[in-house]
Amino acid sequence: MAKDHSEADLDRELEDLPPDLRWREWMRRIEAVLFASASPVPRDDLARVVGQGASVDLIIDDLAADLDGRSFELAKVAGGWLLRTRSAYTPAIRAAADVGEQDLDLREYDVAVLAAIAYHQPITRDGLKDIFGKEISRDLIGRLHARGLIGTGPRSPRRGAPYTYVTTDQFLTAFDLESLRDLPDREQLEDAGLAEG
Repeated sequence: MAKDHSEADLDRELEDLPPDLRWREWMRRIEAVLFASASPVPRDDLARVVGQGASVDLIIDDLAADLDGRSFELAKVAGGWLLRTRSAYTPAIRAAADVGEQDLDLREYDVAVLAAIAYHQPITRDGLKDIFGKEISRDLIGRLHARGLIGTGPRSPRRGAPYTYVTTDQFLTAFDLESLRDLPDREQLEDAGLAEG
């Protein structure tokens, strides 16, 4: 209810402003929403802070152009938009800021299991065992789950109804993917030497 009340108090149309100032204010609003959000913000949510006739996509384009040359950028990941620091500044941030648990710190094998889940989801631990030829530990699954990279999918229709695993929006954000369709295809993986032909 509080969300509906705050929307009712927000002058979305800004009809008292000239068109160029109205557009600039909508850009500022979207920037403020993205700045305040810890996760990607979907287009529909951004549309709540601008007028009826405003194109969120065009406002996003103008905002991205405004940020050109700045230390942070606008990124489209996990079905939404977010502001993030440009990767060129990662060493400076690590040297001076307390980023703690933000680093994924994944081992090569963890990444391989995560990739298998991403490409074959929903998948059970037995399905992962078939791919890797050995049992995948509950600890590894737990680490990926604790980092928010995987979640529990639907129960498998097999005997015992084992849990399945799927990737999350946090996975998409961490790997800079808008959706699972952005995962490299098998040919790209082979070209990069990450899969056998």
